[in-house]
Amino acid sequence: MKKLLAALVCVALIVGSVSAKPKNDKNVKVINVWAFTDEVPGMIEKFKATHPDFGYDINVTIIATTDGAYQPALDQALAGGGKDAPDIYAVEAAFVLKYTQGDASGYAAKYKDLGINVNKAIKDAQIADYAVQIGSRGKDLVALPYQATGGAFIYRRSIAKATWGSDDPKVVKDKIGGGSGNLDKFWKAAEDLKAKGYKICSGDGDLWHAVENSSDKGWIVNNKLYIDPKREAFMDYSKKMFDNGYHNDTRDWTDAWFADMKETGTAFGFFGPAWLINYVMAGNSGGSKIGEGSYGDWAVCESPLGFFWGGTWLCVNNDTKVKDAVAKIIEWITLDTSNDGLLYQWANGTYEWKYSKGVDKTVNTKDTVSSGTVMAKSNGKLDFLGGQNMFDVFVPANKFASGKNLTQYDEGINQAWRDQVRAYAYGQKSKDQAIADFKQTVADKFDLDI
Repeated sequence: MKKLLAALVCVALIVGSVSAKPKNDKNVKVINVWAFTDEVPGMIEKFKATHPDFGYDINVTIIATTDGAYQPALDQALAGGGKDAPDIYAVEAAFVLKYTQGDASGYAAKYKDLGINVNKAIKDAQIADYAVQIGSRGKDLVALPYQATGGAFIYRRSIAKATWGSDDPKVVKDKIGGGSGNLDKFWKAAEDLKAKGYKICSGDGDLWHAVENSSDKGWIVNNKLYIDPKREAFMDYSKKMFDNGYHNDTRDWTDAWFADMKETGTAFGFFGPAWLINYVMAGNSGGSKIGEGSYGDWAVCESPLGFFWGGTWLCVNNDTKVKDAVAKIIEWITLDTSNDGLLYQWANGTYEWKYSKGVDKTVNTKDTVSSGTVMAKSNGKLDFLGGQNMFDVFVPANKFASGKNLTQYDEGINQAWRDQVRAYAYGQKSKDQAIADFKQTVADKFDLDI
């Protein structure tokens, strides 16, 4: 997840146990957990703390996704098998399909083989369709997320008032064409904001995430590179934003991008899920309570384009020898709709933990979770949003997201695409040349027909 890449990323390999039991005790039953941040291990630590009869030692391996280190190590561990192989492993949206439907999907156990009544559990929890689509191999569920990452438009209240006289989400939704499925009103809003000295977005990447994940098809169709018309149209969107000064020409995850989240930032809004608010924008707002920096000066409304961005899915190794124990963890993290489950605690901001490997931080913030049932009975009001209930916007957003436009190659192809789009937007290449160079890059890097 990008939120974790920005906020919780681990810079080294961590191998250890969250239990105090000695590693050389042959009577200790062990569950091996692989992840790219300490988020999932923290959840499992919380599970153990609230289930004292759960007699398993949890052996944790964390490898950051930076520099592409996580996937090769995970692949080797899965292929190697044996007592040290992962029992539970986390996979991010950027590469999840490789492990649920692609080259490494054969390692993932079917949830039903863990003893989980999948159809009933999904229905009872109201898991979003896109999450199930992504986590399914054929008709079988092999992974689920614990977050919901449907996207909305997150905007500055003060800038909305200065431009249109109102910061009401209904008003702003109408101004930007929320729910319209097109960007016609969005461009008009960009002109209105420009006239007042503001930018509708910080950079073209903000719009890209909405376009990418609202496209009808992914990058690969029948093992051949495919450029969805909606993604190709982004080339002109990017150039339009650059030529007309509709953004500050920042790149996501850079200091300049973060600066536009502060009180002095001139960017009106960002496209993103709730995690962008909780784990990125709040920490870069320049405050921690209403009235400090831009904290409290934000709101959310429906995006013009329905999309999702990010998420972490949990897989279980086919060869695990502790299926019953692993099933209890998986259900508690992804499907339990009770007030004692992780999902309810996280949605209401009562889930709190400190990771036991010497990391001095406490996590306790409200978030959108994978269960619509849980969010329907939860309080989604955030001070950061001026007291707005974010669930009113994000729960419907999950219904408009689709999981049918991902491929296992997205992480690498997206980078190549955005490099060429930027070259075209800056006038360094023609559109035809940029597309040709993109295709060549993909052909050189991946074993795909173009």
